[in-house]
Amino acid sequence: MIKSLLYLQQELEARIKFPVDYPYSPPSFRFLTKMWHPNIYENGDVCISILHPPVDDPQSGELPSERWNPTQNVRTILLSVISLLNEPNTFSPANVDASVMYRKWRDSKGKDREYIEIIRKQVLATKAEAERDGVKVPVTLDEYCVRTQVPPTDDGSNLLYDDYYDDEELEDEDDDEDNNEDCFYDEDDSGTEDS
Repeated sequence: MIKSLLYLQQELEARIKFPVDYPYSPPSFRFLTKMWHPNIYENGDVCISILHPPVDDPQSGELPSERWNPTQNVRTILLSVISLLNEPNTFSPANVDASVMYRKWRDSKGKDREYIEIIRKQVLATKAEAERDGVKVPVTLDEYCVRTQVPPTDDGSNLLYDDYYDDEELEDEDDDEDNNEDCFYDEDDSGTEDS
């Protein structure tokens, strides 16, 4: 199977709408950018299992575990959509024509170029639009990945370790107990003033 990043370097605009009972019901995801993809309807709506309500529908071909559940979040939705862009589900297409074209391209191992040419034209169109809008579309993996700066360590108090115990201190305390032989204790003292 051909694995490709056809949508790399394309600015994709999308809208996620959250229902009032989110996270118990799934949001909807719609591309505002024109898309030619087996799992995207002409209006831009994305057809993906995790955005389907959690009902048991034997006709859908989806397991209930593949559908929406309240543990899903925006991150898991975006990761699923990105994965779907690069690995379409041709068994349950939203755009049958795009699905047929994609399968021809995939099965020909890239020799049938009709599908890829449509995508290439869309990528070029969105790049031109991004330039007009002053948006810099990442080109390399380094540009896509956000590098975080680790703050410098503070030699001051670290609350996690403020209550540490040093083995040497514990040994010193044991030694102190042994050295208490010089102290006198009244073994008959009950702790009350009477004794």
